[in-house]
Amino acid sequence: MEKILKNFFLFMAKNKVATKLAKKYGLRFGAGRFVAGASLQSSLNVIQKLNEEGLYVTIDHLGEFVDNEHEAKEMTDHCIEAIESIAKKNLKSQLSLKLTSMGLDISRELVLENMMRIMEAADKNDVFVTIDMEDEARCQATLDIFKELKAQYENIGTVLQAYLYRTVEDIQDLDSLSPNLRLVKGAYKESPSVAFPEKKDVDENFKKIIKMHLLHGNYTAIATHDDEIISYTKEIVKEHNIPNDQFEFQMLFGIRIDAQRQLRDEGYKMRVYVPYGNDWYGYFMRRLAERPANVAFVLKGVFGK
Repeated sequence: MEKILKNFFLFMAKNKVATKLAKKYGLRFGAGRFVAGASLQSSLNVIQKLNEEGLYVTIDHLGEFVDNEHEAKEMTDHCIEAIESIAKKNLKSQLSLKLTSMGLDISRELVLENMMRIMEAADKNDVFVTIDMEDEARCQATLDIFKELKAQYENIGTVLQAYLYRTVEDIQDLDSLSPNLRLVKGAYKESPSVAFPEKKDVDENFKKIIKMHLLHGNYTAIATHDDEIISYTKEIVKEHNIPNDQFEFQMLFGIRIDAQRQLRDEGYKMRVYVPYGNDWYGYFMRRLAERPANVAFVLKGVFGK
């Protein structure tokens, strides 16, 4: 049943008609648990509160199916506004973004132009930017653009996904750049020809890339809600005397809140991924696909009022 639900929600995440309807009708049906409202101001309020609790943040202005230059430039403007607001309010927050939102599917020239604008603002305001990874079909293009930007800017990182067969090689290939990487399991529906189909294999590869990247001496963000992966990371850093300032844990806004506070209380750096915006639908569907318990929460929220 869990696999059926996962496949259903991943299918729905790519449904353009449903995405348009979701934009029209707003943050209903439980999405507010995982999304910090529709506006930048709503997300800034959330960041402030999380910072006061000793938690760090990365924000993401959500966007799906950006297919024209005007919308890509509009998304770029949103990112620059977010960077400037973070700096102005002196918030402990980074920015996360998707290259498709900046025009990746339109042209390489457009996405690079938009990313250069964002990175100029980020450099000026001392805000770190992470390029989120999307599906496998866009993985190489994403890494190529990351490399190009990393040659010019230090305050940029990207994401690698443990469920892809290629990720170990990507870790090795990027090592010469001393990259700041967020390591995740992966949340897209992929073919067995490019990704591990079994969870146990994904988990083992996740552990492998965490250890590799940490032992290479590079900054590592371990983005997971899995207690086994968290415990494994703690063991590795203890065994190899890796300092706490070389890594952090990351979790999604609204998920495992108690675990986030516990890691903070144990002295680890804990960063919360806080998305916002009207284009929340695809993100929300992937969160439901990742964890069936989220479905039960949403149903309770909708029908329990």
